[in-house]
Amino acid sequence: MTVRTEPVVAAAVSTSLLFEPLTLREVTFGNRIWLSPMCQYSAVDGVPGDWHLAHLGARATGGFGLVVAEATAVTPTGRISPQDTGLWNEEHTRAWSRIVDFVHARGTRAGIQLTHAGRKASIRRPWDDAQGSIDEADGGWRAVGPGTDAFPGFAAPRALSTGEIAGIVGAFGESARRADQAGFDLLEIQAAHGFLIHSFLSPLTNTRTDEYGGSLESRTRLLSSVVEAVRVWWPAHKPLSVRFSATDWLDGGLTPDDVVAIAQRIVPLGVDLIDVSSGGLLPAEIPLGPGYQVPLAAHIRSGAGVPVGAVGLVDDARHATRILADDNADVVFLGRAALRDPNWPLRAAKELGIEHRERLWQPQAVRGDWA
Repeated sequence: MTVRTEPVVAAAVSTSLLFEPLTLREVTFGNRIWLSPMCQYSAVDGVPGDWHLAHLGARATGGFGLVVAEATAVTPTGRISPQDTGLWNEEHTRAWSRIVDFVHARGTRAGIQLTHAGRKASIRRPWDDAQGSIDEADGGWRAVGPGTDAFPGFAAPRALSTGEIAGIVGAFGESARRADQAGFDLLEIQAAHGFLIHSFLSPLTNTRTDEYGGSLESRTRLLSSVVEAVRVWWPAHKPLSVRFSATDWLDGGLTPDDVVAIAQRIVPLGVDLIDVSSGGLLPAEIPLGPGYQVPLAAHIRSGAGVPVGAVGLVDDARHATRILADDNADVVFLGRAALRDPNWPLRAAKELGIEHRERLWQPQAVRGDWA
């Protein structure tokens, strides 16, 4: 694997950039350090529990401006694994509301990523002894996708009918309604990493000949329909984000220019921020290194004229500051670094010498009026 690294250079710019607020629509986020959605594989029947409260609550207490809950399925068969969270019934709404209330009491904003896993559904957790798809006899279910081609190592999916696609679009809208009821401040649609929407966007996996396949416009139809359905229920004063894989890292796959064109189609439908990731559609050689996806974020930001989030092996405060200073992104999402250090923003403020960093410290009451 070829590794390209982006050197971490001491930024000759204001070190406070990470800690400047950002307002999208009518929601203001206290800083530009956001927690990336990361699967926890710890739910029961889609219901988030104490683990999720601890995971998101710890990062809210650690000073993140936004914590985004993991890829949360809009239908039972849209889960990546049987242990993934969901948002398709009232029990889910109540469970998420409890967690959102705790995050808000820390003075932090709460987001959630809605997803359908598509042909990567019904698989085992990363730490299970066996890997791959789970048979229906063992509690799994038949995955679905734009066609019948399987992700390597997984069971072959069933091709969705147009009627089934409409049902999934409606499920995204219903889950958006529940997300608002639970009190979330930002909603993100997962259109990356080889899951259902991404598999429709990429010509490598979408070989349909109906209105959902063929041209880029037709391959974007599912995503556009989901955005429209979500915006029916997601309040106009709350921001909507979409996570893309800006490249498949494969010949013939999605390119950054394709994603710019897609973004230009969906931003007018009510999208406020693009969360820029990459890969996941098929096995590929990816040039991993600190900030390896930042150039992709910069390309989307420039080409589509929309705020973007950068993510990918960013764990140094000065490096994160430089990403913002160079106008490569508007926010920085942290994943692995946040797992290692739930208090990353507090530590970054100290390292950067930010004055009044004590304002990042959160109250220890169950509920509070600090914001």
